[in-house]
Amino acid sequence: MSLKAIRTFGARLMGGGPPVVSVVKLHGAIAPSGRLSNALSLERLAATLERAFTGKPVKAVALSINSPGGTAAQSMLLYGRIRALAEEKRLPVFAFAEDAAASGGYMLACAADEIFVSESSIVGSIGVIASGFGFEKLIDKAGIERRLFTAGQRKSLLDPFLPVDPEDVERLKAVQLDIHDSFKALVRARRGSRLKAPEDELFSGEFWTGRRAVALGLADGIADLRGEMRRRYGKDVAFRVLAPERRLRLGVGRVKSEAQGSFIGAALMDDMLARIEARAIWARFGL
Repeated sequence: MSLKAIRTFGARLMGGGPPVVSVVKLHGAIAPSGRLSNALSLERLAATLERAFTGKPVKAVALSINSPGGTAAQSMLLYGRIRALAEEKRLPVFAFAEDAAASGGYMLACAADEIFVSESSIVGSIGVIASGFGFEKLIDKAGIERRLFTAGQRKSLLDPFLPVDPEDVERLKAVQLDIHDSFKALVRARRGSRLKAPEDELFSGEFWTGRRAVALGLADGIADLRGEMRRRYGKDVAFRVLAPERRLRLGVGRVKSEAQGSFIGAALMDDMLARIEARAIWARFGL
């Protein structure tokens, strides 16, 4: 090892050397672990976030966001963990939107002190959505009898094999309004006076391009991660890129037993359905 390398290594041990920015990749749909392949969840990202905020040379944490959203609970859990670590470690957080920071993806961006976008990023979609299918006519045509047994009058809320009950719809809307109110309160708390449009426009569920999002106050500027961090922390800034580990996918190999074959087949089917669900979430934004 050269003398220069030894000095650099020693300086870093003492907290010197170039400033370090931890980059956390938040790419993909947001869902509980196991529901979507490699989805963003607190369980999957907790250790990654801890590492991002740890280390003496770390000057800031940059969130690289490319997410169309997903479940409200996981979005809020991730938001809360990022804010808790930022306050505990007293580190600034910056968010950089790539293709999308929409719905739950925008909630993650709000965990940052400042939000940056590209001109064509999809930003916003501050709302709550629920969708499904109705199969009651299909099973009638197929001559299938639906048998359902519950304890609890509302346990079969919006069962896809039963006709829509208006009371069920009203109950679902009430739940959605509660979640929407929490989302709006979070955006108000984080963006405050930077918001530059009426709330009925900002919180309608609509989404915009990055340039329009800046004009509305949903984002602070148009910038890329590397360029903005170099501008703030100097050209020598070092980036420590962190991403959650990708889960291994089951490949199709030699099946040694019927049970193993059934397990692999079910796993592959789950993976295919997860891909379809994730694709549907992205498709809402034309991506």
